[in-house]
Amino acid sequence: MEKRPFAELGLSPEILKAVDKLGFEEASPIQTAVIPTILEGRDVVGQSSTGSGKTAAFAIPAIEKVDPQLRKVQVLILCPTRELAVQVAEEAGKLSLFKRGVNAVPIYGGQSYERQFRALAAGVQVVIGTPGRVMDHMQRGTLKLDALKLVVLDEADRMLDMGFREDIETILSAVPEQRQLLFFSATMPRAIQDLIKRYSRDPAWIKIEALAQNAPQVEQVYFEVDRRSKIEALTRLIDVNDFRFGIIFCSTKIMVDELDEHLHARGYAVDRLHGDISQAQRDRVMEKFRRKGFEFLVATDVAARGLDVDDLEVVFNYDLPNDAEDYTHRIGRTGRAGKSGRAFTFVSGREIYKLQAMVRFAKLKIRRENVPSMDQVEEARTNVFFEKLRATLEAKEFAPQDRLVDRLLEQGYASTEICAALIHLLQGGAGNSASGSGPEKAPLPEPKRSAASSAPAWAKKVVERSAPTPASSPHVQPAPGGDAAEEEAEARKRKYDRPSRTGQAGYATVFLNIGRKDLVTPADIVGKIAGVTRLPAAIVGAIDIHQRHTLADVTAEHASIVVEKLEGVRLKGATLAPALAGAHAR
Repeated sequence: MEKRPFAELGLSPEILKAVDKLGFEEASPIQTAVIPTILEGRDVVGQSSTGSGKTAAFAIPAIEKVDPQLRKVQVLILCPTRELAVQVAEEAGKLSLFKRGVNAVPIYGGQSYERQFRALAAGVQVVIGTPGRVMDHMQRGTLKLDALKLVVLDEADRMLDMGFREDIETILSAVPEQRQLLFFSATMPRAIQDLIKRYSRDPAWIKIEALAQNAPQVEQVYFEVDRRSKIEALTRLIDVNDFRFGIIFCSTKIMVDELDEHLHARGYAVDRLHGDISQAQRDRVMEKFRRKGFEFLVATDVAARGLDVDDLEVVFNYDLPNDAEDYTHRIGRTGRAGKSGRAFTFVSGREIYKLQAMVRFAKLKIRRENVPSMDQVEEARTNVFFEKLRATLEAKEFAPQDRLVDRLLEQGYASTEICAALIHLLQGGAGNSASGSGPEKAPLPEPKRSAASSAPAWAKKVVERSAPTPASSPHVQPAPGGDAAEEEAEARKRKYDRPSRTGQAGYATVFLNIGRKDLVTPADIVGKIAGVTRLPAAIVGAIDIHQRHTLADVTAEHASIVVEKLEGVRLKGATLAPALAGAHAR
């Protein structure tokens, strides 16, 4: 069944704004079919299970039909469990965000009656509840349905299986005759058909077939990760698996921009795609991605629609997709042409219920794993470095350095010490900018995540991931406690402290079109410069942040590189246009 943009479904500007904020760029098949039908006023029978995007399919037109001026219950949604009732209420709250005066409340067993009494007395228009508690409030007189316009039975077959048939019939018998009735059910047993025949009027039957999982070559794994720790989990998984080519899917355009900034600051070669990017720029990004000009594409579903790229190693679902169909489309971009692929999905909080529903709906084969620890990441980096070093030695892919080695041996250094020092330099240790004295090297490709600009190409890819990055998100593992933690935090803070007066000897001042109004900090500036240029953070001197611009000192020899590399890079939502300070200064 086809998908259509929400803008073509006849929705109000307030709902379209809420949909855009949630990151829904295109309606799922059931939403495309059901929303216009409900808006027309017809009863609907939708054969579809959780995981197909049906909650928004009935919640969007339900909110559209609510009169915000009328402080009475106008929509009643029945759910089989308290968990589903809360989930539906949360989504209804998000969808009604910009429609002022519309309020939704969940009512279910196990929650305080007093809280529910107060919510109902305040004049809510949308009630989402379990049949038993809804009927209880009706009998108490605290839930009045005389102004009801729309009744939804969500997962009707499960409610009947749980013994709610009599409660449902009692509720449906008490609602006004002039109302719309919507049934949503994964199956259509005789009992459901009897209810439909008895209580609905000429309903439209809409059936969405369950999707068989269509990516058999893809290894699927999910991780339960706190929302604030996603960036740390993502980078650990990239590093421990040594991924070099993949797509990272986000739900919203804002999230794509933010993640692109974070990954750039950490030294990963990435670019982005979403609906606000021009077609010309999109074409340039895609052409560069196809020829592996960068490692990871950060994108929304619609921006990546029709994307045909071979040899993708991995697909990351940084945000859980809206429905099972989007999930299968995402992961199907890897593991093509008989090759194996991997798909990693991050789940936060209550999203686990949504994922479980998608697994049932689309018959997914996905397993749970834990995010790698820092020890595992370091071990993987060491193993990668060892294998590349061994392969280089076996292939003899290096120029003789006998003269330099002999000089070091003559000065009394042991051969093991020399090797250890070289490995230390290659892995981002102190003094890593020292250049070798061997024969002149051919120009290297643009470095990625490199901490040793003079390292040979085979070593750069190892060094780049082991070098520390100035900008970092909260770690997945909790920080150590006590005085040691405080000292570590203070040391980290001091690392980014900079004098506030620019113009020091030996430095050039760079003008940046971002300032206090953008909530930028010295750590942001240092992290962005170090991450994008792959130069040490120590090249940055004094930083003077003004209301609308910033002056940053960088070592004179690196000033032109900093200006060139920062051009067009995004920081705090702004596109940087750096320049050497002259006319800009003060």
